[in-house]
Amino acid sequence: MAPSRRHCGWEMTPLSGCLLLSILAFQPALAKVCNDYTRHGQDNSWFSGDDEKLPIMVLMPMNESALMSSISQGIEPAVQLAIQHIRESQNYKFSLITKIYDTECDNAKGLRAFFDAICYGPKHLMIFGGVCPSVTSIIAESLEGWNLVQLSFAATTPVLADKKKYPNFFRTVPSDNAVNPAVVKFLNLYNWSRVGTLTQDVQRFSEVRNDLTNELEKADIQIADTESFSNDPCVNVKKLKDNDVRIIIGQFDENLASKVFCCAYNLNMYGSKYQWIIPGWYQGNWWEQANSTNCTTRKLLTAMEGYIAVDFEPLSAKQVKGISGRTPKEYEREYSKELQQKGVEPSKYHGFAYDGIWVIAKTLTRVMDLLQHKERQDMYHNFTVDDREVGRLVLDVMNETNFYGVTGQVMFRNGERMGTIKFTQFQEGQEVKVGEYNAIADVLDLINNTMRFQGVEPPKDRTFVRLQRRNINVPLYSILSVITILGMLMAGAFLFFNIKNRNHRLIKMSSPYMNNLIILGGMLSYSSIFLFGLDGALVSDKEFEALCTVRTWILIVGYTTAFGAMFAKTWRVHAIFKNVKMKKKIIKDQKLLIIVGGMLLIDLCILICWQIVDPLKRTVEEYSLEADPQGRDIAIRPFLEHCENTHMTIWLGIVYAYKGLLMLFGCFLAWETRNVSIPALNDSKYIGMSVYNVGIMCIIGAAVSFLTRDQPNVQFCIVALVIIFCSTITLCLVFVPKFITMRTNPDAATQNRRLKFNTNQKKEDSKTSTSVTSVNQANTSRLDGLQTDNHRLRMKITELDKELEEVTMQLQDTPEKTPYIKQNHYGGVNNILSIRNFTDGKEGEKSIVKNHLEQKPQAQWGSMDPSRINRGPLEDINSPEHIQRRLSLQLPILHHAYLPSIGGVDASCTSPNASPGSSPRHRHMPPSYRVMVSGL
Repeated sequence: MAPSRRHCGWEMTPLSGCLLLSILAFQPALAKVCNDYTRHGQDNSWFSGDDEKLPIMVLMPMNESALMSSISQGIEPAVQLAIQHIRESQNYKFSLITKIYDTECDNAKGLRAFFDAICYGPKHLMIFGGVCPSVTSIIAESLEGWNLVQLSFAATTPVLADKKKYPNFFRTVPSDNAVNPAVVKFLNLYNWSRVGTLTQDVQRFSEVRNDLTNELEKADIQIADTESFSNDPCVNVKKLKDNDVRIIIGQFDENLASKVFCCAYNLNMYGSKYQWIIPGWYQGNWWEQANSTNCTTRKLLTAMEGYIAVDFEPLSAKQVKGISGRTPKEYEREYSKELQQKGVEPSKYHGFAYDGIWVIAKTLTRVMDLLQHKERQDMYHNFTVDDREVGRLVLDVMNETNFYGVTGQVMFRNGERMGTIKFTQFQEGQEVKVGEYNAIADVLDLINNTMRFQGVEPPKDRTFVRLQRRNINVPLYSILSVITILGMLMAGAFLFFNIKNRNHRLIKMSSPYMNNLIILGGMLSYSSIFLFGLDGALVSDKEFEALCTVRTWILIVGYTTAFGAMFAKTWRVHAIFKNVKMKKKIIKDQKLLIIVGGMLLIDLCILICWQIVDPLKRTVEEYSLEADPQGRDIAIRPFLEHCENTHMTIWLGIVYAYKGLLMLFGCFLAWETRNVSIPALNDSKYIGMSVYNVGIMCIIGAAVSFLTRDQPNVQFCIVALVIIFCSTITLCLVFVPKFITMRTNPDAATQNRRLKFNTNQKKEDSKTSTSVTSVNQANTSRLDGLQTDNHRLRMKITELDKELEEVTMQLQDTPEKTPYIKQNHYGGVNNILSIRNFTDGKEGEKSIVKNHLEQKPQAQWGSMDPSRINRGPLEDINSPEHIQRRLSLQLPILHHAYLPSIGGVDASCTSPNASPGSSPRHRHMPPSYRVMVSGL
């Protein structure tokens, strides 16, 4: 038979209150007794009289074999002490009577105890207790139907915070969720904005984690990883490490805590880089009692060192006298005495139980005052109040509770205690209190100098990646800059030398304008080194991007200017000396400048197209993480700035191809002119050496630079040294020989002015004719140094004239010795005639004449005049005939030596004996001459 709504003196709703009693309807005896129980009806005398004994239902496990019974055994002394203090205060008109009902922490037995209290006990105004979460939640869900309010002192499960499901449930102990705002405050204090959670797969911990997730999202704290486990946490701990989680918030019991820290030890997730935050309600020395791992206690203690434990504060740390007129310390002393008398262990919830009794006393006092006030207002009528109204009044007054107790300020917000949360840190084998959080004021206070981190600073919430530019080392840049400046000073010295001596024969023959361009190209190449050493550490991003283009242009233009001028000079030598059939070849410097300009124009076309179509831009290349060399808790991510574009390979290929063709052309010209041995005019040997060195160095430099792409110091050093070496060796090969020549032997430039040909060239010349080839240099100029040469050679000519005169006199005076003279002195005459002559210093021109007399003369010298045989030497030597005969031999030589140099007759168009003043008898004996002339 189902119970009615008015059974047991309580008014119930069909779906809530009667549901609970219907569970026991299958036991007829019990139901019958309950039904026969005296009805309370609407007895309202409890609030109108004085010294009333108000019954309070106390639900908690008392059986020692029951789970969590140890909590209850230490609670009863605190409850009795509170009732005693209430009675002693004499501020209350009633006395509280507590009746404990043992729930045994079992759902069925707990419901049975609650039913017995309802049916067999007195009319309870409130329910005090509720320790086991499952039993408490079942009973609390039905309280609204019974118009009862329950106040718990130990039920911390977050499930009971749902006011829609448990509207009549209050608790003086903060819930497990109450620590979450404190944790968030603690995280904000150390600027930890990235955390991970490790949760045991149990409803209690899952509820706390869900609430923590909401709190973290509100505080804009990132949850990097959320891990849950049932038995073995090592896999989940490893995932946290892989995700670079440094701040780990754990929700698990002490049995699994030892496994967690064992895994942390094995994975090296402890120390100065990690911070663990775990619940603080574990039993003392839990790591010894719950160690079921293969890790020793020492390893566990090592991994546990520094963890933060968060839990509610059992007693207030502020020694302020509360509602009972006692400070927390005074109360604790009295409580300890009670424990000693009863011989039971203390409970961490005793302070909340003590304050709970005071909450009930204050609530009932306020309800009684309200009912008495209403009764006085309705004194002329029969004032009655039903249980529903009493329950509503109790509920309203509970929400207005606000006083200072032994656990701090007692205050409810939606039925939840706004208490104090304490923070403890595990230091050297024990937990030390380091701070507390006041939920009412939302303030976190840390005790000075108590927080100890294992590093020099708090751990980072992540591996802070510090981007570090791999820039050019300043000392290296300075050293190479100094070397570059020295190179530029050397180039400036060469430029000064070239300009100062531009009118000197040696410099003028080597085209000073082209030399200036070579120097200019070298200086441009040098200057590009300064730009290659500038990176983002010294200039902004936009400036760096502009430098990408500028340094490329300067290097390319400098290369073309230097080698273009050098190759243009070589081309002129090749054009003059390789065309032997051409009588005159005039190539001026203006034409060489046009050639160099054409090469630069090709460069500009390539560079402009490059800049317009696909310009160089600043790109950043990041590399893998590296450990901080200073040992700080950060990771270094190196990055490099590059100058790149979309089609970098294509553009570099075009530039390399063009420069390669230019170098091949220079090599060809150098090889073709290798036998032109006029040092002041021909640089083919030095050009070949320059091209060889530059080519080898460029190939090596490009390869090494590509391989050292991630090492900017090495790359810059290689590039700079290649540019310095190539520019320096080129300038030195061009100018140092000239400088040495002018310093040591100013006349050396004109000592070897014959053109030397190899065997193949001689064969080619033999097929042509014995004609004399005259080649004039394009820029014929007057050379001051010819004065000295002409004076010396004229003295030589005078000596040779004397020897020639002596030979002539011997031929005249001793005709009988003519055969002997022909045989013995012909060689001497041949050597005398085979001399090198230079132009007159006044005209400033020079020519080279080389006469080769044939071994066999084609005509006889002729017979001597008999009339002169008997004449004396002194009389005959200055006779008109002697002078005529001497001139007939000397004038052809001088004629052929000087006239081609000053633009006269070509050396190949006449015979040396075809002088108009020559004697008729000498016309038939012209020796065969080969005269090679180089008119410069």
